[in-house]
Amino acid sequence: MTDQATIEYYQREAPRYVKAFTHGHSRDLDGFLDLLQPDAKILELGCGGGRDTKRIMERGFAVDATDGTPAIAQEAAKHIGAPVRVMRFDELTSAAEYDAVWAHACLLHAPWDDLPSILSAIFRALKPDGWHYANYKLGDGEGRDLLGRLGNFPKAEWLEDLYRAAGFVIHSSHRYRGEGADGTVRDWQAIVVRRPE
Repeated sequence: MTDQATIEYYQREAPRYVKAFTHGHSRDLDGFLDLLQPDAKILELGCGGGRDTKRIMERGFAVDATDGTPAIAQEAAKHIGAPVRVMRFDELTSAAEYDAVWAHACLLHAPWDDLPSILSAIFRALKPDGWHYANYKLGDGEGRDLLGRLGNFPKAEWLEDLYRAAGFVIHSSHRYRGEGADGTVRDWQAIVVRRPE
């Protein structure tokens, strides 16, 4: 369920990576948070440097920030001044605990064959009527980027079908151009889905 080379990259590059990604917050975050009730409890997967975590906290939400790489979690905790749990995607076992799951630029590292079970785990972790956001680098299938990190690089239609198969209702799905940490500019897909009541 985890690509060791990707984990090792983040473990090795944690101080530099976190320093590079601590300013501002993700483009879709505020719009996503606007969908939630003020008392919403949010699970953040792959929090990275904690820039989105910090914004979620600034907006007054309770956030359970997690990352699969111990060194990243440690650096992020310093940045946000709050604990960050070390948790890989395959270690998510919560049931109906969260009002929302935020997963910015992290599920794109999940092995292609593992995505269905990961999405099922996210579905279970959400309360009925809970929300989930994720974004992915689009492409023609699993491969490695210029930094050696694994990417699943799905097609947008396949991705949407995968979410529907996991039981989600798609609220919105849009494509945009974006630059990855390896400097490659490509199409990305951002998807917002809901667990039905």
